[in-house]
This record gives sequence, structure tokens and C-alpha cells, in this order.
Amino acid sequence: MQAGWAQQRDTGELRIGSKRFTESYILAEVLAQTATSHLQRPPTVRQGLGNTAIVYEALRSGGIDLYAEYTGTIALEILKSAKPLAPDAMRAALQPLGLGMAVPLGFNDGYALAMRATEAQRLGIRTLGDLAKRPELRLGLTNEFIGRADGWRGVAARYGLPQRPTGLDHGLAYDAIGAGQVDVIDIYTTDAKIEHLGLTVLEDDRNYFPRYDAVLLYRLDLPERLPAAWAALQKLEGRIDEAAMIRMNARAELQGVAFADIARDFLAGGAGPDAQAARGFVAKLFGPDLGRLARQHLMLVAVSVGLAVLIGVPLAMAVFAHVRLRALVLGLTGLLQTVPSLALLAILISLLGAIGTLPALVALTLYALLPIMRNAVTGLAEVPAGLTQAGTALGMTGPQNLRLVQLPLALPTLIAGVRTATTIAVGTATIAAFIGAGGFGERIVTGLALNDRALLMAGALPAAALALVSELLFEGLEALLRRGRSPAPSA
Repeated sequence: MQAGWAQQRDTGELRIGSKRFTESYILAEVLAQTATSHLQRPPTVRQGLGNTAIVYEALRSGGIDLYAEYTGTIALEILKSAKPLAPDAMRAALQPLGLGMAVPLGFNDGYALAMRATEAQRLGIRTLGDLAKRPELRLGLTNEFIGRADGWRGVAARYGLPQRPTGLDHGLAYDAIGAGQVDVIDIYTTDAKIEHLGLTVLEDDRNYFPRYDAVLLYRLDLPERLPAAWAALQKLEGRIDEAAMIRMNARAELQGVAFADIARDFLAGGAGPDAQAARGFVAKLFGPDLGRLARQHLMLVAVSVGLAVLIGVPLAMAVFAHVRLRALVLGLTGLLQTVPSLALLAILISLLGAIGTLPALVALTLYALLPIMRNAVTGLAEVPAGLTQAGTALGMTGPQNLRLVQLPLALPTLIAGVRTATTIAVGTATIAAFIGAGGFGERIVTGLALNDRALLMAGALPAAALALVSELLFEGLEALLRRGRSPAPSA
């Protein structure tokens, strides 16, 4: 019976997510490789889905089936409890949401604040309470930690801390404290760079932070839908202790070992080689993923701008003659530009019940509407009144006049708006990686997680090159239009 079960393979799809930090990337690979031999097709791994809000929305909406989460985050951030909860209480609260919590992996990765050991010793700072005596200290904290219910606001209130923190990406914060640009950062207690950079973790002397035990947060239908894969995942319970997790994080951040290789070595029972030659910048720039990322990025830009043209131009034509309505519509499209991209993505994931390409395309299309509509309206307004009246005198109706006279004359200004929208879309499309839609942002997101400048540049440079190519193409198109509009030389 056991042998038959071992050979069973589930037919459904398993979708695994991760947050945007090293440990979460590694754990997603561990989960995927553990389950893959029990599935008829490899699991889909959605890496780097941003912060807790985005990855949780992906889980709740069905975009992913599970991811590695932490008990303190579940209780205080997801369930909005005012205090830590017992495991049974968390499971009971998650059940009405269609979610479950299981498989404690065996380690606690808590929040803490850290300083350079030499500086802490010089100032006599050993505990979080000691920070209150030094209001001049510069704090560089992750934006998520600043905004979390169990983050900065609670810590500052518990300890009476007067400092005003600056928001930093988690990976960049280590660079900042190493360079002396900030004095205190928030860390995860399993981070590899704590010892590497000579940091001291400040004692939580008033026991503010709860335990953050790593567990699996999953959709309740998963065990029934994929029983063999779920049985394999349950065998991970208690297998990863804190020392093992620190070693895996160190191999990624300090030695440049790929996440998949780290997971494979762990599951095989060995640490793999102690060091790996880090790939140089050229190897990262022209890596095997370049073609795939370029296709994804081009698709996101072309489709979103195309949709914005199909929506924006007819809409601009429809409202052009109505001054108040035109102002209202342009105001609403302008308002969309003020919505932060990650907030918009989180909203779209919830509304659409999907992650990946669909919400990314919707967001990029919305951001591209304003320059296209504004330039269409401006171009129409610049058409001389005499030409419009001439069309009317020839018997054209209002829509015919708009379509046959005004719009062709407004075309150069309209194309300039499409040009602006395309340039914006090339840069903004990098956010697609935060919800698993790929593109060059995938390298940027991973580079931020690993604090890998070469990988960051390997994502940023192709995106910049794509923007430059689009500018050259539009420059050529506008030159052709100018040539076509120039009067022919007289004989």
C-alpha cells in the first residue's frame, strides 16, 4: 500500500509563492522541489511577489496555493490580532477565509533591530530601551516594517523611541549600515549578513516581538486536490532549524549560489560546495533568461500601450466637445497616476482574483491612458477653426468632421502622447515582476533581495535599452510624418 502511494502523482497544478527576500525565495524552491516528484507536471513558482499584502492577496484570491509564512505575521498582520495567538486560535481564525496553517518548518525568524557592534559598544547601547537615550541615531527601516502593526509604531510606543526612521529596502539597508549612512536597521534573525557585517542584535528587553515560527500558509482545498504532494510537503515539518536556514541564506547572499541549487543541496542532505564562483556582470546581463525576459517585457509594453490607445483615443474624441466632461475624464485619468503602483497591483489582484500578466496589463494600461488622452485632446484643440468649418460647409457631420479632418491633423500630437506612454510603460513594466508577470523587473527584484548590484544593472540596462530603441523608432515615425506634411517643392 505504501509503495503504491509513493508512486502516486497528482494531476492538478501546484502554485507556490514567495515574498521578496532571500529566505522566502529559498523556501519556495524547497517546497517546489519537495513536491515535484509527486506531481505530473512541475509546480509553478511565483517568486518575489512583494510584501505580505501582495502575496497574501495572491493566496486568498487563488493565484497561488501556498507559501512560507511566519506565525507572528499571521496573527498580527494578516488576522489583525492585537496580540500573538496560539496555533489553534490562528487555524480557527483562518478557516472562514478558506485558509489553513500547518507544517512548522522548525525555525523562528523574528524581527529585531541591529547596530554596528563597534558603534553600539561605544554608545553603551545593548537593548531596544537604550535607543530612547539616543534620539540622534539614524534609523533605516524597511517600508513594510514601518507600516506593519507589529513593526515600528508598536516598537516606538512600547519603548518610547523618539527617532524618525527612513524607509529603505531590506537588502539596501545592509549596505547603508555598512557604509555608516544609518545607525540602526531592522533585520530578520536568520539573516546571513548579521555576523558578516559585525552587527549586534539589540535585546528586546520588554519582549515586544512575538515568535515568528516558519509555517506553511495554504488554501484549504490543497490537501484534497493534491494529496500526494501535500503528504510530501508535510514531511518537511521540523526539518529546518535556525542554523540551517542561516547557512542557506549565507550561500545565496554571500556566495551567489542559485536558490534552486541551495534547495537541492539541502534536500539531498548536504550543503554543497562551500563557495561558488560568482557570475560576472556580462554573464548576468546575457544570461539564459534574457530572451524570455525581453519577450515578456515587450509583450507587457506593447499590449498595454495598444489597449490604452484603443480606449483613450475614442474616449478623448467622445468627450472633446464637452468641456466639463472632458475636464472630468482627464482629471480621473490623472488621478490614476497618483496611485502607488504596488497599492494598485494589490487592489487589482483582489478585484480580478489573479496574479501575473492580467493585473500587470490592467495597471500598465491605466497608467498609459493619461498621456495618450491628454495629447489627443491637445491635438484636436490645435486644429484651426477654419478647417473644421470648411468640413462642415462641405456637408460633413460632426463625427465625420472629427474623424476625417480633425483627427488626421491632430495625429502628430497624438503620436507624441503614445511615445510618452510607451517610454513610461517600459520603465513601469518592471513592477510586473512583483506579481509574477516577469519582464526585466524580475532581475531587479531578485537583485534587491540579494543586494546584488550586478544583477540589478543586468535588469535595468536592458529596460533602458528598450526605452532608447522605442524613442528612436518614434523619432523616425515623427520624421516621416513631418516629411509627409511638408509641401512639395515648386517646379
